[in-house]
Amino acid sequence: MEIKLFDKVMQPIRTTLPDANSIDEYLEDKILPRVRPWSEDLREEKFYLNKSWLEFRDDVDFHKAVLHFFNTDGEYLKSEDGEISCGKWRYLRDSNKFLIMEKDCEGELFDLAFLDDDFFILKKHGDHRKHGKRAFFLMLHEPLGKRTTWREAMELLYDKAGRSVGFYFLLFIAFLLVVGILMML
Repeated sequence: MEIKLFDKVMQPIRTTLPDANSIDEYLEDKILPRVRPWSEDLREEKFYLNKSWLEFRDDVDFHKAVLHFFNTDGEYLKSEDGEISCGKWRYLRDSNKFLIMEKDCEGELFDLAFLDDDFFILKKHGDHRKHGKRAFFLMLHEPLGKRTTWREAMELLYDKAGRSVGFYFLLFIAFLLVVGILMML
């Protein structure tokens, strides 16, 4: 009930998600600059450890259900339509980077793009957009991911920024009302 009332109050100041053609375009240009201030950090492992993360891609040929698991002991499990592969993951504390290795010392290096209870978004290190390759590794917590498409995921993430700003806006209005009442007394 609270969220629905909050959504109704905030509707006049909410913006709609701008158009884009790919996950990379949405994230890089439209969404991440808005939501980055509300991202958790990789050192806060409780947000991504021991959870099932469903991978999302905007590729029309991608039809697999790919789950990723990052366990506390550095174990990395990947399930592609139920077929399991194993590897290791590592958080590189000094550089705030994330390493996923599926084979001995072969893997991928990522920078954190965004992290919260629902979204785990990594950006592959380097300039992949200029080479026409996918730059972002988008994962949603499996319970949420099972009931959404990648475009709906982009809208949900975009709305997170609006909700956060909206909350502070309402808090500011409440503060002004309290100050106004106190001044009248």
